[in-house]
Amino acid sequence: MSRPAEKSGSGWALRLAVLAVVAAAAWFGIGFALRPVAYTATAVRATAVRAVPGSVEVKAEFIQELKSEVGGRVADSALDIDKRVKQGDVLVQLDTGDVDLDIERTTAEIEAARRKVEVGSTLKADVENLRSDVENFERLAKAGSYAAGDLEKQKRLLRQMEQRMELDEVNLKLALETLENNLRAKQREKAKMTITSPLDGVITDVLARPGDLIGSNSPIAKIMTTTRSVEGKLSEEHFAVVKRGQRASVRFLTYGKDQYDARVTELRPTADATTQRYTVILEVHLPEGRTLAPGLTGEVSIVIAERPNAIMIPRRALVGGRVFVVAGGKVEMRTVEAGYENLAQVEILKGVAEGEIVILEQQDRYRPGDRVRVLAAQD
Repeated sequence: MSRPAEKSGSGWALRLAVLAVVAAAAWFGIGFALRPVAYTATAVRATAVRAVPGSVEVKAEFIQELKSEVGGRVADSALDIDKRVKQGDVLVQLDTGDVDLDIERTTAEIEAARRKVEVGSTLKADVENLRSDVENFERLAKAGSYAAGDLEKQKRLLRQMEQRMELDEVNLKLALETLENNLRAKQREKAKMTITSPLDGVITDVLARPGDLIGSNSPIAKIMTTTRSVEGKLSEEHFAVVKRGQRASVRFLTYGKDQYDARVTELRPTADATTQRYTVILEVHLPEGRTLAPGLTGEVSIVIAERPNAIMIPRRALVGGRVFVVAGGKVEMRTVEAGYENLAQVEILKGVAEGEIVILEQQDRYRPGDRVRVLAAQD
């Protein structure tokens, strides 16, 4: 008669046990869910890089004013702000009407001057006649029929006339050369009235439009080169260990956390008088679709040395010589010895092992012993 009661009691015990397990699981689940989330990364083995930091700024190599060497009225213009131009592109055409008339007139004068040179001096016939007379006087003088004094007088007269003829011919040639020089000058003036771009660049300002009258050497537009100079600014201590050809990593604020490979191409040994920082020139390799606009700023890390097979963690995990490690769901605070570091990573010589999980963000929220949920941080 007692067996049904025993069975009933054992059933209640089983139910209570199941409820206890479920309650414990629920309690654990609720407790786990209430734990704060720690964004983490894993310590890995990689090549440690020793690098020196600096700031960077993108600058246009230069901005050049487009000017005309001659004055005139703008007849045609291809100037538009933000237009990309290449060296040699025709940008402005001045009115050449007056110069064309001068060239036409001078060309006609040159033809006339050339004919005069071909004909020679107007004294040429007189010289030939007098030369024939002198030869005849010489024959008569030898025969005693002409006075020697009169013969010398005729010779002097011939020499004078020959000199006048030679001078006349020199003047004719000089007049021709002067006209030819004037023509070349007018042709050069006309050529200068077609104003071309002196470089590859982008038009940033337009100061003259069709119909405007401009003076010689007056600015017409401003052109900014398409080539860019990326300047890195370093302290004297860091500049001392940098050499041409060293690799670097550059990050621009405009492009977020993206880093780009670069190389040191030039060192400028004079410090800025205001900041006392030294300048290096960097060649930066950007992917297609990204450009170096003047004014971009950011930071650079120049590689000085490398060490393979090192324990590496993200640089933001290191806070004042300490790292927060998550082991078994609990937070541990470790004092570490750091080695090489760059913009993104830092080498850990002591204090963190390969594979351990380190907290990357808001480390001030955690205390040793805190239980946390681990979530891999997104780069």
